[in-house]
Parts: sequence; C-alpha cells; structure tokens
Amino acid sequence: MPDSYVLDSFAVISLLRQQPGGERVRELLRQAAAGGATLRLSAINVGEVVYIEQRSKGTAGVQAFLAELRRAPVIVEDASWERILAAAHVKGQYPVSYADAFAIALAEEHGATLVTGDPEFRVVAGRVTIEWLR
Repeated sequence: MPDSYVLDSFAVISLLRQQPGGERVRELLRQAAAGGATLRLSAINVGEVVYIEQRSKGTAGVQAFLAELRRAPVIVEDASWERILAAAHVKGQYPVSYADAFAIALAEEHGATLVTGDPEFRVVAGRVTIEWLR
C-alpha cells in the first residue's frame, strides 16, 4: 500500500517558489507518479495557494499553478459537508487558520502524514503525523 500524504499550502508554495522544502515535495510527486505514494490536497488549500499566487504573480501565475496542478499526481479533495464539520472542530480546538484546519482534518481522515513547514502546525503535532519541511 502506498504511503499517504496531505500537502498544505506551505508545501505547495515551497515547490512553486523553489524554496527550501520544495525539493522534498517534488520527490513526493515523483513517488506518487510511480505509484509509491498518494498525495492529497484540500480544495480549500488550493484556494489559499490561488490567492497567494494572485497577489504575487497575478492571473498568469494562478493559471500556471492550476495547469500544473491538473497534471500533477495529486488528489484534490472537495470540501464536503463532513470535511467542513471536521475542519470546524479542529479550528474550534486549536489556534490554526481555517485553511490549515482543512489540511489537518484531511490528514486525519486518511491516516496520512501532513507535509508542511508552517510552524502553526506545531500545536497539532500529537494529533496528526507531520513531516516537517526545512
């Protein structure tokens, strides 16, 4: 059974901007393409990346990101009613952003490792397994 990972916005941005940690995300994408890993991303986190890219690179940056995402071996998970409630419960218990709560809830749902470098996730380190990007 392939390893299961959830990417948060920090992980995606580190890849897009070739920042520290981006190479590890690229490695996970290669593993997923070869069938050795499953990568997931919440649609809410996609929206977060879109607004970050819009602010820094404009519409062209957003279009490039979305085109790359469509080709990537990443499962984009919609914000179903159950996921909205799960994220709301996480947000109600921990001082994390709402988008981060979706990544946490998705990792819990799939028993996946959450991939991030965002220190905001330290408060849930005992709740989900986290792979910290450098």
